[in-house]
Amino acid sequence: MSEINCTHNCNTCQENCGSREEQVSFLEPLNPASTVKKVIGVVSGKGGVGKSLITSLMAVGMNGKGYKTAILDADITGPSIPKAFGLSDYGVGMTPNGLMIPATTATGIEVMSANLILDHETDPVIWRGPVIAGAVKQFWQEALWDNIDYMFVDMPPGTGDVPLTVFQSLPVDGIIIVTSPQELVTMIVEKAVNMAKKMNIPILGLVENMSYLICPDCGKQISVFGESRVDEAAKANGLAVLAKIPIDPQIAAAVDGGTVEYLEVNWLNEAVSAAEKA
Repeated sequence: MSEINCTHNCNTCQENCGSREEQVSFLEPLNPASTVKKVIGVVSGKGGVGKSLITSLMAVGMNGKGYKTAILDADITGPSIPKAFGLSDYGVGMTPNGLMIPATTATGIEVMSANLILDHETDPVIWRGPVIAGAVKQFWQEALWDNIDYMFVDMPPGTGDVPLTVFQSLPVDGIIIVTSPQELVTMIVEKAVNMAKKMNIPILGLVENMSYLICPDCGKQISVFGESRVDEAAKANGLAVLAKIPIDPQIAAAVDGGTVEYLEVNWLNEAVSAAEKA
């Protein structure tokens, strides 16, 4: 097709001209011994909003429904998943052919995390971005994921190397965006939304953490960090609000005690259902 008649939309054109760009896939294949059917990312535009908590509770919820569930902890420099599940003293095993064997929680959730391969859980991971991204690929490719129905990927905050690596290298079926009730929530959400749209990743919905506190004396709902703006942010971006998680001492106690999988809460039922349909 001559340049003057080119529509610059190769999807609607049958001409095999020099302007046509090949669609290159960056997806990294699993090793032949592994199977992962669905991959759900847990993301946020900023840190400190509770992505690891939501990742843990989502995995627990899906595991409770009878699915074989796993967590890939992609927050390489700030891994907290092992502690939440009481796996701090566990390591990663190896198969005879050199595949890493994920640690398994008390209820059968498989976990791969940087803290499982360090000598001490307090050792810092002082790596540059490309090395960190490479570690995420290794967790995906070089671990023995045994017939996993749902894998949840706990991502570091922001839109840098690791989220980009996960979105490009793993077959992500959808993401859950975690936020908190501060005023900058709209900006946080839109950063994550815009990245997902650019990468053609489906957004399952929003989860607001630390949404409110229930007074133990009078039962009144207190907005500790200000009134929630998650509904406004969701409406502006055409998204669903999947959950509003309260500030609850039992959550902190369970995470600190490594017993997060024994929390009996139903806050994320809708989010679990959304992931189930992804």
